[in-house]
Amino acid sequence: MDMKRTGRRYRPGRAANDYDVIVIGSGIGGLACAALLSRLGRKVCVLEQHYTAGGFTHSYEREGYEWDVGVHYIGEVHKPHAALRRIFDVISDGRIRWAQMDAVYDRIIVGGKAYDFVAGRENLKAALKAHFPDEAAAIDAYFDLVMRVARSMKTYFSGQAMPPILARAAEALRPLRVPRECFMSTRAVLESLTQNQQLIAVLTGQWGDYGLPPRDAAFLMHASVAKHYFDGGCYPVGGSWKIADGIIPVIRQAGGEVFTYAKVEQILVEDGRAVGVQMSDGSSLRAKTVVSNAGARITYGKLLSAEVREQHGYASKLDEVRPSAAHLCVYAGFRGSAAELGLPRTNLWIYPSADHEGNLKRFIDDPFNALPMVYISFPSAKDPEWDQHYPGKSTVEVITLGRYEWFAPWADKTWNQRGEDYDALKARFTERLLEALYAQMPQLRDKLEYCELSTPLSTQWFQMNDRGEIYGLDHDLGRFEQKWLHPVSPVKNLYLTGQDVVTAGVGGALLGGVMTTAAMMGRRADRVFKLLKQWQPPEPA
Repeated sequence: MDMKRTGRRYRPGRAANDYDVIVIGSGIGGLACAALLSRLGRKVCVLEQHYTAGGFTHSYEREGYEWDVGVHYIGEVHKPHAALRRIFDVISDGRIRWAQMDAVYDRIIVGGKAYDFVAGRENLKAALKAHFPDEAAAIDAYFDLVMRVARSMKTYFSGQAMPPILARAAEALRPLRVPRECFMSTRAVLESLTQNQQLIAVLTGQWGDYGLPPRDAAFLMHASVAKHYFDGGCYPVGGSWKIADGIIPVIRQAGGEVFTYAKVEQILVEDGRAVGVQMSDGSSLRAKTVVSNAGARITYGKLLSAEVREQHGYASKLDEVRPSAAHLCVYAGFRGSAAELGLPRTNLWIYPSADHEGNLKRFIDDPFNALPMVYISFPSAKDPEWDQHYPGKSTVEVITLGRYEWFAPWADKTWNQRGEDYDALKARFTERLLEALYAQMPQLRDKLEYCELSTPLSTQWFQMNDRGEIYGLDHDLGRFEQKWLHPVSPVKNLYLTGQDVVTAGVGGALLGGVMTTAAMMGRRADRVFKLLKQWQPPEPA
């Protein structure tokens, strides 16, 4: 397999002996934390077990095509003053460029009827009211509530940037400072506004972005995603691998490095302090501080010794949370450019009916029932530089949910060597997902040149994600009650970052990197926020 490689291959002799910080995992949360620390004068070593850096922001090539593996669109980065855009600019020195998608960024298709999500909050309101004229008051109330809850996110998560003692005080006051809907399920909130189930199905048509249907998802999570895209979506120019490619030089400029093929076996703890890591090749690296971007379940369930896990009661804590959804993805390559094939810069969300929970349950009970959700992305159409590198070709990704248990019998087998039964099961899912694509884009049926399917085992193999999950911990109400999910761990000088610190997705993990950096700075946390506020783009060469 060819790939867009970022980072430097690990060898014990290539690593320095005097890093200030070791970061485990090069997903966007880890890279953001490492780059911010580098800008604050720290020498940081990032260790990535994969053959390329970036986590779910990396890209790969096969058979003359290139696909992203997780960055399908990002909101709130098209305006230079926007908070997420500024964070990306600071951690990359402005190297990451963004291309806007079509005005219709998401098309929600429920029971065969299409509803366009149009960029601009008032535009989207108007589009929804045209479909549901009798629900105008409910739609207005919904948008007002989403904005109110989304604005409260800073207050809700403010404790994540504080030392644990202050964080506990902030959490105690949180119910008094944020809307009560933050602590309700998405379905409960929406059914307090309307009983129109088709409208509820459309409003929650992006639930695949966090992996839980409306009955199970915290409204806090739903509101943050919905608001995130109100102004439309963007895609990184040149492909998603450009994100890591833009950030790594900032880490290197401060004397740090991002290593690939660098699998951490254990976090070394001496006298209650994290002092470094033991690598899978037997070598070890030491540093004053360790940050894990490997997720709470991997960090506290596997990377700490049994003795340390028991000392801090992590077994019972981890019983209180669940890994998020896993997925199946067809990576397909087609003859013809996006223009020739008529491919949009619009994502498609396809549901068999308005019963999101029922559809999902029937699928979980029998994977050959109707697919509960199909998401279709057209990365080659979104990237304005694509035709320069891959003329006359296009790529599509077709995604649905997939349970780890369906593939667990092959979990102990090596990637690409799992046998005929596994390949046959993959082939059945591949055919169904391609048919879902052709139902929307019939012009593609005779243009397919190459395709392959990833399963939860693929995600686990390449990403080391627990049971192939893609969004860290499930974003149900119980997850947000876990006070131990904080950047500062009870192990001195060990910190957690990424999706499990804030919320799912690239934006959530990015903010997790910021929160962890602030927590690490302690009383000097304001230096992080001053850095983000005062940064100016470098002068052109």
